[in-house]
Amino acid sequence: MFNHIVRSMSARLWITAVAALAVTLSLVATVAMVAFNDYPEALLGRHEQMEHISEVANGLIFDAAGRPESVRLTGETAWLFHVVTSELRYRVLDSAGTPLLWSQNGQQDVAWGDLDMPKCSGRAQRVVLGGEPFDVMTLQVSHGSQNYYVQTATSARFIAAIIGDKIKPIPAIVKITIFIAMVTFALTLTVTVYRVMRPLREASRAAALISPRNLKTRLSIDGIPSEIAPLIDAFNAALERLENGFAVQQQFLASAAHELQTPLTLIRGEIEMQPDILAKDRLLRDIDQMARQVRQLLHLAEVSESQNFTFGEVNTVDVAQDVIDYLSRKADARQVRLRLYSGNAVPPIWADRSALFVLLKNIMENAINVTPAHSTVSVLVDSVSIDVRDEGPGIKKEYLPFLFKRFWRAPDAKHDGAGLGLAICKEIAVAHEWHLTVSSLASGTSFMLRF
Repeated sequence: MFNHIVRSMSARLWITAVAALAVTLSLVATVAMVAFNDYPEALLGRHEQMEHISEVANGLIFDAAGRPESVRLTGETAWLFHVVTSELRYRVLDSAGTPLLWSQNGQQDVAWGDLDMPKCSGRAQRVVLGGEPFDVMTLQVSHGSQNYYVQTATSARFIAAIIGDKIKPIPAIVKITIFIAMVTFALTLTVTVYRVMRPLREASRAAALISPRNLKTRLSIDGIPSEIAPLIDAFNAALERLENGFAVQQQFLASAAHELQTPLTLIRGEIEMQPDILAKDRLLRDIDQMARQVRQLLHLAEVSESQNFTFGEVNTVDVAQDVIDYLSRKADARQVRLRLYSGNAVPPIWADRSALFVLLKNIMENAINVTPAHSTVSVLVDSVSIDVRDEGPGIKKEYLPFLFKRFWRAPDAKHDGAGLGLAICKEIAVAHEWHLTVSSLASGTSFMLRF
């Protein structure tokens, strides 16, 4: 499971993106916290002072001569200037620095910092008023052709209280924000990666269905990311080359088998007509073995192409009985009994009758070869399967993975063969979408064909 996650492209992308976001958010949060902790007045205190002085400037009311006559404040700002008069004050001055309007405790005989009003406009300065440190903010207000100046004085302890009240929830807010951002990003990225990878999953499923029987299939590049499209194109090109090579191989196999069949028949006839040939029986046996291999090659070439099958309704019991009748002479010669067991009213199946005959013949012929004399080969037929059982020595466990390989023969095999019989059976089963399995019994072997 872990190796699958490590090798998964989507998992790597997800982990990398989430980790990058986590690091980025952590750095931003760290910088923000350091800034708030080390420069709170510059970030929060000045903001509050600018809000207060802007409220005062916007609340100025001028008389007919254009001079300020009052200040109208509303909401929280009015309440603050009324309640905390010792901590928060304002006054309005003319261009010469003479106070015209002021809040409670706002009129002072001493100046609030530098008297050069234009120079102080838009800046904050620390002054001492009544023995307490205050931050004084100055803002120029133009009315007609006259310039006036608004000043607010906020005590250092009031600023500290405001900053403390605002900074206190910041760590929790930052943590919650980071958590929500991480969860939202992770979910969004998961959905995005899933949707982006969907064409690849569909291509993988399509590729898994490609076999020697449907090499004409090609993977679609619809919806495939542009970075992956060249890989799909290369895969389709490889399929085309494979299809051509497979077709050439099958054509050569069939042609070679056809070309060999007639000369072998002629050679056998010539040998039979020559009475003085030494070891005639051995030669005839070798020729028969070669002819059998040629026939199997023809069968293999035929069953490897789906167009060679003719499908229809087939009675499996009748086919099994035909195979038993066909192999009865071979079974009698080896003193092996063939027994057919079938259920009542076994329904027909959709198959190629000749192919099913060849499949059962190859399996039953092998069963006869390995079954001792005076023993039985049983064929059990029901509505969903055909089971061929012998009473031979069984198949070694290490041989099982190779049974259906072409041209493979067990090292200790005692009967002749080319190693193609079971390969042909497998090809027929795959073409019909059947399942052909082999298992060891207490005495012998079972070949099970499931429809």
